[in-house]
Amino acid sequence: METRIELEPPTFADIVAARAFISPYLPKTPLVRIPKISEELDCDYYAKLENLQPVGAFKVRGGVSLVGSLTAGDAPLVTASTGNHGQSIAFAGRLFNKRVIIYAPSENVNEMKMQAMRDLGAEVRLHGRDFDDARVETERVARAVGFRYVHSANEPQLIAGVGTMGLEIFEDLSDVDVIIAPAGGGSCASGNCIVAKHLNPKVRVIAVQSDAAPAMWHAWRNHNLDPYPTMKTEHEGLATRTPFALTNKVLWPLLDDFVLTSDDEINDAIRLLARYGKQVVEGAGAASLAAALKLGDELRGKRVVGIVSGGNIPPERLAKLIV
Repeated sequence: METRIELEPPTFADIVAARAFISPYLPKTPLVRIPKISEELDCDYYAKLENLQPVGAFKVRGGVSLVGSLTAGDAPLVTASTGNHGQSIAFAGRLFNKRVIIYAPSENVNEMKMQAMRDLGAEVRLHGRDFDDARVETERVARAVGFRYVHSANEPQLIAGVGTMGLEIFEDLSDVDVIIAPAGGGSCASGNCIVAKHLNPKVRVIAVQSDAAPAMWHAWRNHNLDPYPTMKTEHEGLATRTPFALTNKVLWPLLDDFVLTSDDEINDAIRLLARYGKQVVEGAGAASLAAALKLGDELRGKRVVGIVSGGNIPPERLAKLIV
């Protein structure tokens, strides 16, 4: 079970400060209306294109915010990741001259993400069958040798960085009605919750996860941090078995709804975003659209933002989906 921790989530002011810090290093990402999907859903559907970040995923916001806050001379950084979080810490480690070691699962890995982490200067070590196996080993190693363990969600400075995308959403679409965010560890959904509920409490924030890896959904629904016994999703960005304490501390009081979609529905959304949005999107990045299609009439007439959290899909997988 995830350990309950006493860390406090970032405040709205922390997110504003994080934006000032990361803006010299990271671009503001586009928010684009997709006409064909808007027509299909009978709403105004916008995609927040985090797949256009330097590492192809939103998590780099949190990586730059967190690693940039560490003082010179700190111990090497060690973390666990299936790819995008690891790339974010590796990117920030290179930016701020920090040694980075990343543990990744040895099964069902996205080799493109593994190589991208290495290309950014990180040492990648493979361990275990899935993310949670890799995470447990990372925590053991950090304790044993005194490295600075970077949790993929239980880091206030990381969530603050991720929340900066919410500021951009409201800057570009101040009258947004609904924000849909994918949830693996929950930093994306929680960061957007903090911003949305501060700027306009009427905005609905909805999280989405694969029904083949529903640990976060169960945690939100039952208000506990019990691991879920199975994790079978093919979409590694959503592939967690253990819900995390800090993000749930945000989501339990602030999140409006949580949707489960199938891996097949997510694959359909990948195809739609390629065809109508002209975007290359990985499974986690397409999950928001999959949820929107499932919600259907609930979104009619509304201004909806679906967060495209990442675009790091292996070319061969994308090719199979869009033929």
